[in-house]
Amino acid sequence: MLGEDSVGWESAVLIGGPAEGVRVRVVGRPPVLQVTFPCELEADTDAVKVEALYVYRRDARQAADEEELTYGFDGASP
Repeated sequence: MLGEDSVGWESAVLIGGPAEGVRVRVVGRPPVLQVTFPCELEADTDAVKVEALYVYRRDARQAADEEELTYGFDGASP
């Protein structure tokens, strides 16, 4: 089995939106990243969890050799 170091991890930064400046590690340059934030519930329950969903997209025109991989906030999604 291959170790984690042999996988092509790459650092990326999120631009805009609620996760502005957050750095992540990705494999294979996925076209879309999904970011969630937990929401507080007014009623105390273990059965339900609510999360706000945000979408970040990679610019497909970004060359593989550019210095930093970036994903921009897509305010129109989902």
